[in-house]
Amino acid sequence: MRVFFVLFSFIYLLNAFNIPTQSVANGKTAIIFFDKKENIHRVQLGKKSFKTFPTRDGKHLYALVPIDYYQKPTTLKLRFGKEFLYLDVKSGNYAKEEIHVDNSKVNPKDPAVKKRTAREYAEAMKIYNTYTPKNYVKTPFILPLHSKITSAFGKARVYNNTLKGYHSGTDFRAKMGTPIIASNDGVVVLAQNRFYSGNSIILDHGQGVYTCYYHLSKFKVKKGDVVKKGEVIGLSGDTGRITGPHLHFSARVGGVQVDPLQLVALLNTHLYKE
Repeated sequence: MRVFFVLFSFIYLLNAFNIPTQSVANGKTAIIFFDKKENIHRVQLGKKSFKTFPTRDGKHLYALVPIDYYQKPTTLKLRFGKEFLYLDVKSGNYAKEEIHVDNSKVNPKDPAVKKRTAREYAEAMKIYNTYTPKNYVKTPFILPLHSKITSAFGKARVYNNTLKGYHSGTDFRAKMGTPIIASNDGVVVLAQNRFYSGNSIILDHGQGVYTCYYHLSKFKVKKGDVVKKGEVIGLSGDTGRITGPHLHFSARVGGVQVDPLQLVALLNTHLYKE
């Protein structure tokens, strides 16, 4: 079996019977290419599996393998068919940042709010764990906004002196009402106000890839709309749990939250290079 294993912008041609160990940081995404004739349908990582899809030229199959942010440094075994390869997970060495917001947004005690946030989480995870077989993407991804990055993916978030997880996306500076564009072709699978992320849009790009746009002041699309890359989908705002207007841009692969900028770079380099 011949396998192409890709991490970031490097490509390795591997023999499945003598595969060197590769590495990737927690919160990042790797991609594996298979010869189409091998007929590999899934890549298994522990209890999770990630589907394979044909490349645009139809000559290979590929699988995106997202690494959970909370995965501690270790060596993981990826299985595909009767073969396997090893993947070293290294630390992303993410920094910490302190944020001060209204306590009601940090530890909501209202039962109605708790019920709402639980419902919104369940709705989102149902979306993220859905694989749309169709690939809507034909050209490279673009950023939804070109401005200064004010907070990078992965920073440990300390809200009002209490550690509350990590920053799940990339924040772009944006004054109120700045047009936000779709990073690529896709379908709007969510466009609603949510407790933590405020006015939120999620785009399904197909084959398990989703991008998210949070804290908007206004929607320009609705659920079910088919959008094109570069189309204005909303206006930036200050809704949800934030300290001021900006755009929070995030991404999911196979249900796993990943660094959106690293994912975009990976896809553009190895799947949608023009």
